Amino acid sequence: MIAGIVLAAGFARRMGRQKLLLQLQGKPVVRWAVERLLSRVEDLVVVTGRDEASVREGLAGLAVRFALNPRPQEGQGSSIAVGVAALTPWTRAVLIALGDQPRTPDPVVPALLAAFARSGKPIVVPVFQGVQGTPVIFARDVFPELRRLTGDGGARSVVDALPARVERVAFDLPMPPDVDTPEDYAKLHVQ
Repeated sequence: MIAGIVLAAGFARRMGRQKLLLQLQGKPVVRWAVERLLSRVEDLVVVTGRDEASVREGLAGLAVRFALNPRPQEGQGSSIAVGVAALTPWTRAVLIALGDQPRTPDPVVPALLAAFARSGKPIVVPVFQGVQGTPVIFARDVFPELRRLTGDGGARSVVDALPARVERVAFDLPMPPDVDTPEDYAKLHVQ
């Protein structure tokens, strides 16, 4: 089984308010991110933090599971560790995505899944016009490394540790925008 993890436990310091719940075309930003993955994976875990109740409400009616990060202040790495720990024992790979990235282009996830099936490599990353991005697929062999993560670097240290085990999938597309600041949010409305 291939599962998904959506990271939704951040503090939104640069936004100044809970960015995941901001409305984008009638839906919360986090709902867009989750819905992009839901039909592509067999199990989806949303990692929440201090705004767990609000994020749950924003995702009401979706077939997702929730995992609470008790220490979201420790950074994205701690949320990845919590999400991986919540996966079922029969999960063979996980696709990790950001809850503040609502506009991942439609071809990206299917291309990553196809590359994972074809390459035999345990890590598959997208490269957008030369820049490594997200979401990223990790095989079960890599889960112990992901469970040990801490800090704000996310899983980049795991990806960078052994380049030979990474399949890179090139896209002639710009990096999907994160919603980190009020300016980022304003730009989403004109795309």
